[in-house]
Amino acid sequence: MSGRSKKLVQTKKSKSVKCGVQFPVGRIQRYLKHGHYADRISSGAAVYLAAVLEYLTAEILELAGDAAHDNKKQRIGPRHIQLAVRNDEELNKLFAGVTIAEGGVLPNIQAQLLPKKTVSAKEGAEDARSQEF
Repeated sequence: MSGRSKKLVQTKKSKSVKCGVQFPVGRIQRYLKHGHYADRISSGAAVYLAAVLEYLTAEILELAGDAAHDNKKQRIGPRHIQLAVRNDEELNKLFAGVTIAEGGVLPNIQAQLLPKKTVSAKEGAEDARSQEF
């Protein structure tokens, strides 16, 4: 060898890879800066926000996938997202003022509108005997 040391080639790692999240940390940081939410934005703010968004997305997709599976569907649609969000107490509170397009409403029938329970044959026979003279 000619006395030169080999230079180590360093591959570029994105901020998302360094932080271990799937959501784009650099893009979120750019949006925070250009959105003029504050004069100064730390790099940790973008990482934290990316992690929170990733967690919420994973939670909603998991619940919506369960709802789709319950309805014997292979794809998650707006209806499944609506059912997932409205059936979860914390997500429902978070999405309180949100309308999901094509989501529909939760199935709900008031107890007053349900038909009255019929008297069983055993109970009916006892009532008939008490009326006989």
